[in-house]
Amino acid sequence: MKTHAVRPSPLKPTPVFDTYWKFAVERQAVFFKRAAGTPGPWTDDPILARHKFTNAYRASDRVSQYLIRNVICAGRQDVEESFFRTVLFKLFNRIETWETLVSAVGDVSWGNFDLKAYSRILSAEMENGRKIYSAAYIMPSGGRASLGGRKHDWHLGLLHRMMEEGYPEKISSCRSMGEAFDLLRDLPSIGDFLAYQLVTDLNYGPVTNFSERSFVVPGPGARDGIKKCFYDLGGLSEAEAIAWVADRQESEFARLGLDFKSLWGRPLQNIDCQNLFCEVDKYARVAHPEYAGRSGRTRIKQAFRPNVETIDYFFPPKWGINEAVAKDTASWRRPSR
Repeated sequence: MKTHAVRPSPLKPTPVFDTYWKFAVERQAVFFKRAAGTPGPWTDDPILARHKFTNAYRASDRVSQYLIRNVICAGRQDVEESFFRTVLFKLFNRIETWETLVSAVGDVSWGNFDLKAYSRILSAEMENGRKIYSAAYIMPSGGRASLGGRKHDWHLGLLHRMMEEGYPEKISSCRSMGEAFDLLRDLPSIGDFLAYQLVTDLNYGPVTNFSERSFVVPGPGARDGIKKCFYDLGGLSEAEAIAWVADRQESEFARLGLDFKSLWGRPLQNIDCQNLFCEVDKYARVAHPEYAGRSGRTRIKQAFRPNVETIDYFFPPKWGINEAVAKDTASWRRPSR
C-alpha cells in the first residue's frame, strides 16, 4: 500500500476541523498536567473530563510506554529478538499477558521460545477467568485455518511462522515503511489496521528506522473523523488528507491562535494525526452531533477513569528527547521547599 506526495489541497473543512486542533491542544495539556503530578481536574472541557480519550501522541499512551521501555528496550537489541518481543506483545497488546509470560518463563525470547509451553501458560490464564487480549481492538483469528484450536494458539503459530520465514530480516531490509507494511499485510489474519500498528511499533526499536511522516494508513475511526472534519477531500485520498494535516499543523495552530505544547520538540507525526481523527470522531459525537461519520455512532462508550499509577515517560532513544523528558520529570517531582 503506497502513499503519494501531498499536493496543494482543495480540502473543504467543516467546523469540526477547528475542533480537531483545539482537541489536540487540550488533550496534550491534560497529558502534561498529569505527567507533572498536578492534582485533577485537569481540564474545564466537560467532554474531555467525562470521557476516555487517548493521548495526542500515540507513544505517550500507557501501553505504548510499557512496550517501549519494558519490551523493546529491555533484552537483546538485535533485529531478530527485538522483532520477536515486539510482535509477541502486540498480538495480545495487554501488559498483564506479557508479565504473565515473563513470570512463567523468565527470558521471553526467540532463543528459548516453546510454542506449546507458551500456549499452556495462556490457556491456564483463560481457564482461571483472566483475559489475555486487550479490548483496545479486535484481534482476528485465522478463520478456517484455526478451526479446532484456540485463538492464542493461532497467533503464537503465526509468530513462529514469521520467525521461521525470516520476517525480522525481511522487514529490516525494507526500503520504506510502506514496503514493510505490505509484507506484514500479506500474512494471514493481518489486516490494514494491525499491519500499520505492527510496523509503527517495530519502528520504535532497532528493526527499522523510518520517518513516521512518510506513511500512514487510516483506520475506521480515523475515516469517520475525516468525514466529519471535511465536506470534501477535493480528490485527495484519506491517507493524503492525514499527511496534509500533519504538514499543516504549525500554520493551523497559528491560524486559531492556539499554543500547542509538542512532545519535547517532536511535532505530531502521521500516526498521531491519524489517531487524533479517531478521537475527534468520538468527541464530535457530543460536540458536533449534526455531523455524521460513516459508522453512525452517536455516543462515547468509555468513561474516563484516571489511572493513579505514575508513568516514568520514556520514548524511543532514536527520537533524541529522553534527556529532556528526564530533566523535566525530575523537576516536576522534586519536593518544593
